[in-house]
Amino acid sequence: MPLKISYRTINKEFQDKVKEISGQSFYKCFQCGTCAGSCPMSEQMNTTPRKLMALLQLGREVMLDEVNTPWVCASCYTCEVRCPRGIDIPRIMEALRLITLRQNRNQIEPSNLQPEEIIDLPQIAMVSGFRKFTG
Repeated sequence: MPLKISYRTINKEFQDKVKEISGQSFYKCFQCGTCAGSCPMSEQMNTTPRKLMALLQLGREVMLDEVNTPWVCASCYTCEVRCPRGIDIPRIMEALRLITLRQNRNQIEPSNLQPEEIIDLPQIAMVSGFRKFTG
């Protein structure tokens, strides 16, 4: 059964915001799967970068809220280096994180971490994580 897409579900404003923040055109992606095949973190993602790009092209902001891909992305740039279309996918991932954080929605709530969890964590990793996951 073919996927039926209503034009009312396309969030053009969201698409424009991602394009503006990232400086990238995700419309160039033709879902070849090279990014997903070369991503060292893809097994931890609930949606591959290729599928995320398709959701962006369809303007499915609501579905993107359920995706952990931007948060799991290690920004290693393997996908960008191998992308045949030259899309800087980590910049798109960063844009998606920023849009969420600008809505005052943290991915991790630091106040919910237990002291026992914090004591063994490297400080540099905690600071880096808080910068990535909190607004």
